[in-house]
Amino acid sequence: MIRAVIVEDEAPARDKLRRWLLQEPGIEIIGEAEDGLTAIQALTELGPDVVFLDIRIPEIDGLELADRLAAQGAPVIVFVTAHAEHAASAFDVDAVDYLLKPYDKERFDRCIGRIRQKVSSRATARRPLIVPVRDELRLLDGTTIIWMEAEDNYVRIHTHERDYLLRRTLKDLLSTLEPSQFLRIHRSRAVNIAEISSLCPMLHGDAEIRLHDGKKLRVSRRYRQALKAWLATCL
Repeated sequence: MIRAVIVEDEAPARDKLRRWLLQEPGIEIIGEAEDGLTAIQALTELGPDVVFLDIRIPEIDGLELADRLAAQGAPVIVFVTAHAEHAASAFDVDAVDYLLKPYDKERFDRCIGRIRQKVSSRATARRPLIVPVRDELRLLDGTTIIWMEAEDNYVRIHTHERDYLLRRTLKDLLSTLEPSQFLRIHRSRAVNIAEISSLCPMLHGDAEIRLHDGKKLRVSRRYRQALKAWLATCL
C-alpha cells in the first residue's frame, strides 16, 4: 500500500486530488495539510511514501519544504501547481513529477505510474533481509552479500563477515533484493555483480567468473544469455 499525503491550500484542488487518489488501488491517503508548517508536522508524524505538494502555500512554500525533505528516506515528491516557471527548481530536489494545473485524468494516470515505479524501486533497494544468528534475528543489508547458493530447501548467503542459512528458495530471495545488483549464474547460484573480478569462457558454452576474494563460480549454459546481457551493459 502506497501511503500519500496531500499538501494543498486550495480546497477545490485538494478535493480533486483526493477524489482521483481514492479511485487508485493500492494508494491510501493518510493525511492532508493546507500550509507548510502543518505539512512538516504531518510528514514527520505520518512518514508517507509520497507527498503531493503545491508550491505556493502559506508559511513555508513547497520548494523550501521539499528541500528540507531532500534526504535518504524522504517521501517521493510530486509537485502540483499552476506555476510552470518553477519546474526546473522542482526537479533540482528530485521530484518524480510536476503536475501543472489544470491537469487531466490521462496526465494524472501517468503521474501515478511514475509514483508506483519509484516507490517500488526504493522499497526493493532498501529492504533488508532478516537472518537468524543463534538466538536472535539480524537485519542484513543486501549490498553486503557476495554470492548465494541453494542447498535443498535453504539458501546459504555468503558475506565478507560470515555465512547465513535461510529457509527460502533462491528465486524467492532474489525477488526481495535489488534486481540490478544480482546476477543469476546457475540454477542454484547467484552473485553480487559488484563482486565480479573477471570472466573466463570455458568449453561447451559454460563460463567461470572470479570474485574479488578469489572465489571461482561456474556459469551454466542456461544462464549464459543473462551473463551476455550484463556484459553488454558494461561495454
